[in-house]
Amino acid sequence: MAADSKPETGNSEPGTRNPELAGSAARIEPLAAEDVEQLAALAREIWNAHYSSIISAAQIEYMLGQRYSSDVVLAELRRNGVWWDKLMVAGGMAGFASYFLTGVPGEMKLDKLYVHPRHQRRGYGGMMIARACAIARAGGCSRLELAVNKNNRGAIAAYLKHGFSVVAGVVKDIGGGFVMDDYIMVKPVMGDE
Repeated sequence: MAADSKPETGNSEPGTRNPELAGSAARIEPLAAEDVEQLAALAREIWNAHYSSIISAAQIEYMLGQRYSSDVVLAELRRNGVWWDKLMVAGGMAGFASYFLTGVPGEMKLDKLYVHPRHQRRGYGGMMIARACAIARAGGCSRLELAVNKNNRGAIAAYLKHGFSVVAGVVKDIGGGFVMDDYIMVKPVMGDE
């Protein structure tokens, strides 16, 4: 994630202050059922490249199964109050995000935000954050919350850059003998970004 950006709302080029993105063919689109297999393959590639120095290979496999199986993603695509987006760069899926209403008044959770390593540091993560903030505002939310592994220093720095702040640390048992040791980060989303 990098660079300041404004939310993208359709298939046109994003509005951005990052000159590298100004002429790019990057866009954010809703994820469709026919994208689920490609999403799972992209998630596997990103997670194995990124998380192997943070969590064990066994935990990576466990969490991929928990979060990216076809049944799980398809069920989420059918639920109200859950959004899945795909980042398309030069015609291919280069990243994705999902976010949902938590049930707490005024709160949306950014549950997943990933950009393939070869597309990082080009402003795409910022585009997806801006999109989630725009959806949150449109839904009357005042804050966007996320959880990030305490050892995921690059992501933490990127989230701080995009206006999130650390509000808590949590350790959550996710089953299978694994835990998530995370920071909870929050960003206010009311008003202009």
